[in-house]
Amino acid sequence: MSEFLVIVESPAKAKTIERYLGKKYKVKASMGHIRDLPKSQMGVDVEHNYDPKYITIRGKGPVLKELKTAAKKAKKIYLAADPDREGEAIAWHLAHSLNLDTSSDCRVVFNEITKDAIKESFKHPRPINMDLVDAQQARRILDRLVGYNISPLLWKKVKKGLSAGRVQSVALRLIIDREKEIKDFVPEEYWTIGAEFMKGKEVFEASFYGQNNEKIDLKSEEEVNSILKELKGNKFKVTSVTKKERKRNPALPFITSSLQQEAARKLNYRAKKTMMLAQQLYEGIDLGKEGTVGLITYMRTDSTRISEVAIKEASEYITSTFGKEYLPTEARKEKKQSNSQDAHEAIRPTSTLKEPSSIKEFLSRDQLRLYKLIWERFVASQMAPAVMDTMSVDIVNSGVTFRATGSKVKFPGFMKVYVEGTDDQVEEKDKLLPDLKEGDEVLKKDIDPKQHFTQPPPRYTEARLVRTLEEKGIGRPSTYAPTLDTIQKRGYVTLDNKRFLPTELGEIIHQLVMEFFPDIINAEFTAKLEQELDDVEDGKVNWVSIINEFYVDFEKHLQIAEKEMQEVEIKDEPAGEDCEHCQNPMVFKMGRYGKFMACSNFPECRNTKAIVKEIGVKCPNCKEGNVIERKSKKRRIFYGCDRFPSCEFLSWDKPLPRNCPKCESVLVEKKLKKGVQVQCMNCDYKETPQA
Repeated sequence: MSEFLVIVESPAKAKTIERYLGKKYKVKASMGHIRDLPKSQMGVDVEHNYDPKYITIRGKGPVLKELKTAAKKAKKIYLAADPDREGEAIAWHLAHSLNLDTSSDCRVVFNEITKDAIKESFKHPRPINMDLVDAQQARRILDRLVGYNISPLLWKKVKKGLSAGRVQSVALRLIIDREKEIKDFVPEEYWTIGAEFMKGKEVFEASFYGQNNEKIDLKSEEEVNSILKELKGNKFKVTSVTKKERKRNPALPFITSSLQQEAARKLNYRAKKTMMLAQQLYEGIDLGKEGTVGLITYMRTDSTRISEVAIKEASEYITSTFGKEYLPTEARKEKKQSNSQDAHEAIRPTSTLKEPSSIKEFLSRDQLRLYKLIWERFVASQMAPAVMDTMSVDIVNSGVTFRATGSKVKFPGFMKVYVEGTDDQVEEKDKLLPDLKEGDEVLKKDIDPKQHFTQPPPRYTEARLVRTLEEKGIGRPSTYAPTLDTIQKRGYVTLDNKRFLPTELGEIIHQLVMEFFPDIINAEFTAKLEQELDDVEDGKVNWVSIINEFYVDFEKHLQIAEKEMQEVEIKDEPAGEDCEHCQNPMVFKMGRYGKFMACSNFPECRNTKAIVKEIGVKCPNCKEGNVIERKSKKRRIFYGCDRFPSCEFLSWDKPLPRNCPKCESVLVEKKLKKGVQVQCMNCDYKETPQA
């Protein structure tokens, strides 16, 4: 008989921890939450201090029975759910179901699933932290009050299956506001004058800076022509040479939001996929003879803090691999963000010594790519800054100044391992200038004036939206991925070229919520609520008072909406063709996986069809059908023959309406990280990639 019972959340974690703890310990999994609010009703008693009515989750009866049986046989029970609010609440629910004293030392937390971390955590059990539980409970009740009051209203006034939540409503507002900015944007004309100069045989580039030592922005072609008329001959004089040394610091180790952003930029992962893979790496991977090992620390965090042990191991690795000069001379002092809970460490590898290449064979391709990203980011964060030599040169003719800038890496530092991606700019590369001195003469080779127009702000990608939500203090690490997933599943937004576009339905829901529940979509109000939940966690505020303050006003808005909100009829858009079964017009409908065609005579006629998008290419397989664009259940675009299933031609790459010059087979457009490449489906023919 085992003396101690340990309850964790997942079976994968249970197996690993049991091996670390030894024979006296039996480790079981609760499979997440055991109790929750009922799905069929509100489950919150607003008349009696918002008392929640918890029930055993449907399907969890056998799990709970097994845990109770094991608990009766154990001398001591430890609750080891995840180290966050959600995990604390799971432990509290388990304690209630198993009749454990929450004030006893029954709670164990660890930030990484390694032998040393697990054994150390069991030396320091503690009572359940009721402030953490109350903070999670307050969030759950707030979301229930909003969702279970507004959603039925939307079902009644608009259509079934809709919802409006606190965080998702703000996310939707950001997307819709950005779309309005784009539509209202008025482009402004501006010009640049690029130039090429020669010093001896060396050619370098410069651009117009200004006139008579003043910077000038060019707004029209007339202004450009006026500047060009001032130039006399091909000789220019170097009037100023400025050389500087610039340091560039590494990015901090990952927190949840920055991991989601960087995985989107560099790996093209959706937030949901990133968190799923991170969970697998955290819970443990079977490394053969070494057994199952947790490879990263807990992945839901907003802290960049690193333990001294991890810093020491990373320093030793950097010294032995790259040399002492790659260690920073002084520790970086990082300011804690005002809205950071700082509950536990940043996301990092549990051991720097587990290089991605050394465990490659044990990981799937996706797991390896994410682990490599986390490993490289952490190692780089502990390295010395990069040192750049920069040079700025002013070149003058008749008072007209052109400026050339150059830079080169003097010492790579952290860049030897990793450089952070960006949404807006290209990674820094060496741009060398000739050895120029004040008084030197250079020759003009070419002048190239160009017209430009200012561009509207870009639509949100997942990475941009997560970053904006984080900056505004909306939501917390665990909420970003499910929020983005929800607004897509509800049909409020679609993804076009990885950027969010609001749908007509999304616009309607936003307008209704904005009119009747302005606080729900107010970013400042939502951020204030998040801060108040943090105050509950810190024991500064009672959770009931937070909810009551919110609900008193919310209930008034709800009563007004019930009376005044008009029913909205979402008219079906004609599809431009008739039903082949009953000859009534076909219309476009919005389904779980996007738009489709359906008969307007529903429910008498239930005919539906996928929307076919032809790409102007004959099927290379059967030679009779046409290649059309399709979507998988995961909304990924692929291409297939319109005669399917008679013809089974399929391709993830887009076929082109021209043949390979080498073998006459079909050419396809293959997407690369940056740009596309045209290549043959049959032979080795490839064309130069295009940005």
